[in-house]
Amino acid sequence: MQVCIHRGAKEIGGSCVEIETKGQSLLLDLGLPLDAALSETPLPDISGLKSMDESLLGIAISHAHLDHYGLMAKLRQKVPVFIGDGAIRIINAARQFFPDIPAFPNTIGLRDREPISRGPFTIIPYLVDHSAYDAYAFLIEADGKKVFYSGDFRGHGRKAKLLNRLVKNPPLDVDILLMEGSTLGRTATDNEYPSEDELEDRFIKIFQSANGLTLVWTSGQNIDRIVTIYKACRKSGKKLIVDLYSANILMAINNPKLPQPGFRDFHVYVPEFQRRLIKKRGLFNITFSVSACRVYPEKLAEMARSSVMLFRPSMTEDIERAKCLEGVSLIYSLWSGYLKDGRYQWFIDWLDKHQVPIIRCHTSGHASLPDLQKLANAISAKRLVPIHTFEPDSYKLFFDNVEKRKDGEIWTV
Repeated sequence: MQVCIHRGAKEIGGSCVEIETKGQSLLLDLGLPLDAALSETPLPDISGLKSMDESLLGIAISHAHLDHYGLMAKLRQKVPVFIGDGAIRIINAARQFFPDIPAFPNTIGLRDREPISRGPFTIIPYLVDHSAYDAYAFLIEADGKKVFYSGDFRGHGRKAKLLNRLVKNPPLDVDILLMEGSTLGRTATDNEYPSEDELEDRFIKIFQSANGLTLVWTSGQNIDRIVTIYKACRKSGKKLIVDLYSANILMAINNPKLPQPGFRDFHVYVPEFQRRLIKKRGLFNITFSVSACRVYPEKLAEMARSSVMLFRPSMTEDIERAKCLEGVSLIYSLWSGYLKDGRYQWFIDWLDKHQVPIIRCHTSGHASLPDLQKLANAISAKRLVPIHTFEPDSYKLFFDNVEKRKDGEIWTV
């Protein structure tokens, strides 16, 4: 068995790993780099991506974040794709609003710890806790060797028990552990991140002290965070208003336990830019599906003091037109780096102009160092190879049996 990290050995995002044996290969993720445009990023030089080659048996996508699947948009071959059912539902729902998101015409659904055989490979998916819904790590077996690919994971989300279960019952005799280290170098090495339950308590206090409409800027695909916000709304006597995109994602997952249209105090607002998009693309069935809980602009001001609204910067004019600026506040529930991005300076200026305070309430989608160590110690692989990290040199400070590799380097397990 041979392994090649095509991208990700020294950066976060753009992940792509090839595993080859007996002239046949399997890919783990095909991500778009975080700092690159799709049009400027070529496909890796892998047989079967640019032209038909049956030696490429499939692509296993760990979760529905573009830095792990975004280059699929350039794929023209009908290569089998292994992906979770919930993840592909999210991707398909998002593509209705963002047509550049790739379509996956040939998918094979993943189930937690249910093996899939493909040529000489056995793929065993492990459901993990991550800010992306329905995320997996992979154990790949071939030629009597085992490679465990962590994907992105954490141990402090609403599915934290999944990490504990993996640690208690890890795969045995693993030769290579390819483990992410997104948080290395970002915070103190002994830092533990707040759990979603702790965030819920923080949201409750903020909601209860609000004097007007509370805006929450977060990802419409961070299902854990939306659950946290909805639970905090219910406990603080607030209504939750989401945009049409977020409502469509929640409905598409088809999980009746998730907050969605039909839930108590759950409402949907269609921003102006989404109304134009719906009209342009003829997606009237989506607006019809939320008609019973839809909130129109003229009602926003009336509901402001009793409501929390999922928000994105493109909705600023909606807030102004609805005359909801009195007492409004913004909770920022994303990675702090986005606020430093020059693309959002206009939005920072808008907040300053209208004296809208920013309150930060967030936790990482990735594992803290203690949880990274917990996984590494449990799996106890013969070699640990850094991936999905800007700090590959730091691994030897915290882990045993570290073997750093370069992008494009091929090595034998």
